[in-house]
Amino acid sequence: MSKEERVPLNKREFNYGGQAVIEGVMMRGSRALAVAVRDPQGRIVVHTEPLDARIYGGRLARIPFVRGLTLLWDALGLGVKSLMFSANVALAEEGEDEAQNVFDSPAQWGMVLFSLAVSILLFFLFPAFVGDVVARWLVTGPAPVLSNLIEGVIRLLLLIGYIWAIGQMADVRRLFGYHGAEHKTINAYEAGAPLTPRSVAEFSLQHPRCGTAFLLTVVVISILVYSLLPPLSLPVRLLSRVLLLPLIAGIAYEFIRFSARHQGNPLIRLLSRPNLAMQRLTTREPDSTMLAVAIQALEHVLAYEASTAPVVTGDVLADDLDAALPA
Repeated sequence: MSKEERVPLNKREFNYGGQAVIEGVMMRGSRALAVAVRDPQGRIVVHTEPLDARIYGGRLARIPFVRGLTLLWDALGLGVKSLMFSANVALAEEGEDEAQNVFDSPAQWGMVLFSLAVSILLFFLFPAFVGDVVARWLVTGPAPVLSNLIEGVIRLLLLIGYIWAIGQMADVRRLFGYHGAEHKTINAYEAGAPLTPRSVAEFSLQHPRCGTAFLLTVVVISILVYSLLPPLSLPVRLLSRVLLLPLIAGIAYEFIRFSARHQGNPLIRLLSRPNLAMQRLTTREPDSTMLAVAIQALEHVLAYEASTAPVVTGDVLADDLDAALPA
């Protein structure tokens, strides 16, 4: 059966996502998380644990814009813990039991805050500062339209340049291979195909719920939102970039969520093309061993959720948001 002939399971909505980690993949559903990592001996080590039902199945998961912020914050924390676990397993720094202890450690929140601070400084405050300075140099007096345009171009170039640059590193290229394995595995499952390396390998490297798409959407929406502001002094301009970031992230999340559920609409597919194209920078064609790891992670999530009672589901982005941020 060709990919075009496969019919998604019951045509129901899906909420599986995850991220690439060191020599592995983390997968999330609505009730469970699983991280599968290949250790130096070639074995696949898997850690599975339940998700916080208050975030993924509670009232917050049903409130537009608010749900995006809570889910993204939790996803960042889970992503950092998954990276710490994968590093311990893949680099054989600790035993398996000790490696799993990182999920009980509060250290990841310091890493999340540091990563967010550096990202806001690099991708939001620096472009705003440069845009304001260049616009005032080109035009006497305030020039909000020009400065916002310059700021947006700088932010977009920084994002693309950063992802392209880290993609030239051998270790990151391998990480992007696992990212590709994650996407292919989710695409295969959503199409109702067998979860085998040979079957999964046929599927696309791109996925509409990818966190890379989220980052690009944040950049585009930030240009639109900031353009609505009146002329501001430089200190107030910089402060506005920080204060409005939660609103922009919430809007971006809702757009990704909406577009992922309406890919059958020609206009939505057209609007999604830049996001899908961006994923060419963050994915590589995985080998069969990478696919096997991603399949293990998803199968453990499916097995865990099949053994628990159904709850109201939330949504997760299908990507490594934190891996795309400087750390």
